[in-house]
Amino acid sequence: MSEAVRTALPMLLLRQLRPKQWTKNLLLFAALLFSFERIAWETAVASVAGFFLFSFVAGCVYILNDVADREADRHHPAKRMRPIASGALRPATALGFGAVLLTTSLAAAYWINPLFMVLLLVYFALNVSYSFKLKHMVILDIMTIAAGFVLRAIAGGLVIRVPFTPWFLLCTLLLSLFLAIGKRRHELVLLGDGVGSHREVLAHYSLPLLDQLTSIVTTATIMTYSLFTFTSERTIHLMWTIPLVLYGIFRYLYLIHMAGKGGAPDRVLLEDKPLLITVILYVISVFCILTWLE
Repeated sequence: MSEAVRTALPMLLLRQLRPKQWTKNLLLFAALLFSFERIAWETAVASVAGFFLFSFVAGCVYILNDVADREADRHHPAKRMRPIASGALRPATALGFGAVLLTTSLAAAYWINPLFMVLLLVYFALNVSYSFKLKHMVILDIMTIAAGFVLRAIAGGLVIRVPFTPWFLLCTLLLSLFLAIGKRRHELVLLGDGVGSHREVLAHYSLPLLDQLTSIVTTATIMTYSLFTFTSERTIHLMWTIPLVLYGIFRYLYLIHMAGKGGAPDRVLLEDKPLLITVILYVISVFCILTWLE
């Protein structure tokens, strides 16, 4: 192995873990936000450690997914630039690195909370099933993506050992479905007539179907979150965050339908300033309400 290759390899492996998509795992901090009275050095460190461990395990899933999809990804206008699809990173090297990283991450997760390790194994198994089977099954593909976000929310509670209300988990599930449907719609529009060559399941979707699913899930998300603010057993003043949630959902719908975005929710969040500001204001509002109005 040449010196140039040895120098580039760490960066290729890091890119392969897709750190830009780690923003999805910020959901783990929701448990800490809604249990702010438990914030201490130990719980903060546990949440940060849980975030990185979940990100590493998710990265191992990305490795398997990219190895399995490398031929199809080469036909995608954006995914063809990924390390494995582009040929810059050998599949065997990526798989070896992933095996070491997965084993180390699971061992560290067991030290934090054995149930957290079990959840990571469930997440890994679910997403491996998605990579090789479920992503080809219409409807089940988007439901599997949503289930991954629910597991993130549960993981945040496990690392600091606090429970979540069923209403919050339902909100997480519905919002995740909303994002997954938007992602499928963006892929359908982006790939046009070439949908079958990249992702077979896209041939079973249509824009009218996805738009109808979006309408159903959007309505359910708003209603469920509103009920959550009234039944969370914390404070009724959480209802003041409903306008922020409404704006955030409406802004995302605007970006999907009018700006042609939605293929990468993590990138949309970081690049769209109104949406990013809304999320920041939401976090600040929840913290202030639970601090002073509970």
